Amino acid sequence: MGRFKPHSTAPVPERAILVGVDLGNSEWSCEESLAELARLAETDGAEVVLTMTQRLDAPVPKTFIGKGKVEELCSYVRSLNADVVIFDDELSPSQQANLERIVGEPVKIIDRTALILDIFGVHAKTHEGRLQVQLAQLQYVLPRLRGMWSHLVGEQTRGGIGSRFGQGESQLEVDRRLIRSRISTLRRELERLERRRGVQSKARWDSGVYRVALVGYTNAGKSTLLNRLTGSDVYVRDELFATLDPTTRALDLDEGRKITVTDTVGFIQKLPTMLVESFKSTLAEVRAADLVLLVVDASDPHRELQIDAVRSVLAEIGADSIRSVTVLNKCDALSPEELRQSLVAHPDAQAVSALEGTGMRGLLYRIAQEAAAGSVTMTVLVPYEKGLLMKMVHERCQVIRESYVQGGLLATVKADERMARTLAPYAASEDDAGDEGAHGQEGRLVEDVDREGVAPDEG
Repeated sequence: MGRFKPHSTAPVPERAILVGVDLGNSEWSCEESLAELARLAETDGAEVVLTMTQRLDAPVPKTFIGKGKVEELCSYVRSLNADVVIFDDELSPSQQANLERIVGEPVKIIDRTALILDIFGVHAKTHEGRLQVQLAQLQYVLPRLRGMWSHLVGEQTRGGIGSRFGQGESQLEVDRRLIRSRISTLRRELERLERRRGVQSKARWDSGVYRVALVGYTNAGKSTLLNRLTGSDVYVRDELFATLDPTTRALDLDEGRKITVTDTVGFIQKLPTMLVESFKSTLAEVRAADLVLLVVDASDPHRELQIDAVRSVLAEIGADSIRSVTVLNKCDALSPEELRQSLVAHPDAQAVSALEGTGMRGLLYRIAQEAAAGSVTMTVLVPYEKGLLMKMVHERCQVIRESYVQGGLLATVKADERMARTLAPYAASEDDAGDEGAHGQEGRLVEDVDREGVAPDEG
C-alpha cells in the first residue's frame, strides 16, 4: 500500500474575484456591500481571493465596468487562477455575455442575484421551498438563454432552400418554450400550495390564536430565538440564509393564552425582486401575523442599515402596517455602554440574547402585553354543554378568575374583539356571579383560580 498516495475527496472551493461599482447612490458603502457579498460567497463554498472596485457615475452599458477595469480583471483572473467572477450588482444578459466572451472560458461570470439563488437552491429543504427557488432560477435564466446553440448558426447563413428554418434558432426557441412551460407549471403548483396555506392560515385566524412572525436580516438569530421561546429544535447555523422554509411553533404564555410563533426567511439588501415574487406564499405568513418581531443583530455595526433593508421588504410585501416590536438580539456580545446606546436609539426595543437566554421573560411579557392590547375584560357564564366554547375560553382568553357553578363555567376573562363578540350572548354581571356561586354550594365544586400575569424581571 506504500506505493499508493491517498488523495483527498473533499471538494476544492472555487476561487472567486468580487467586483463592485460605487455609484454613490446607496446608503451602503461599496466596501460594506462587498464585505456582505464576500460572506455570501463563503456561504456558497467559494474562497475570495481578490476584491475590485471602481467609481462610476453610471454603469457602462456594454460591460458594466470600464474598459481598463475589464483588462485589469482579465489579468487578475489569469494570475490568480480564478474560477468565478462575482459582481455585486445585477448584470444585464448582454453585459454578462460580453464579459464571458472577454474573460474567456472556463471562468464563470455571475452577479449577486445568481449567487443568492444558488445559496437558496442549496438550503431549500421542503417541497414548496424547492419549487419557489426553481421558479426564481428559471425566471433568471430565461432572458440569458443565448449562445448555447451558436455552433448551429451557420446553418442559417448558407442561403438556399430551407435556410429560413435554421436549427440554432429552432433549438433556442424550443428551449425557451420548455422553460416558459416549466415556469407556468411551477406557478400553478405554487398557487395550489398557496391556497392550501391560505386555508391553514384562515383556520388559525378562525381559531383566534394570536400569531407572531419573526422577521429580520439574514443571520440575525431568528431561528435561535424561536428555539429559545418555544423549546423547539429548528436548524440553526452561523451562515446566511440557513432558514428558507417557514416554521411555526406553539407557545403558551404565562396567563394561559396560546399563541403561534413563525420563523421566516431572512432578508438582505438588494434582495432580488424575483425572489420576493417567488416566495410570496411564504411571506404571506408575515402579512397574516398579528405581531411582527423585528429581530436585529445588535452586535452588527451595520444594524441600522439592516433595519432599513428589512422595513423596505416589509413595505414591498404590504406588511409594514402590522404592529411590530424591535428585538435587539445578541446583546451578550455588547459592552454595557454599547447596550445603553442601542437602547437609547431604540427606546421601545427589547434587548435579549437568544443564545444565552437573557431577557426572555421580558420579551414574553411584552408579547403578552401586545396580545392583550385592545382586549376587554368581561364576566361570562358558559353552559356545561358548550364544551368547545369552554375550550376556546381557556385557549384564546386570559382567564383572570373562574368558578364552576350550577349553570356552567363562570369566568372573568380578558378577550380580544372577535372573542368578545362570541362570548357576548353569555355575558354575566358580578351580581350574577354571586348568585350563581350561592346556588352552586349544594354538592358542586366551586373553584377560584387566580391567574394574574407575572411582571418581567430586570435581567
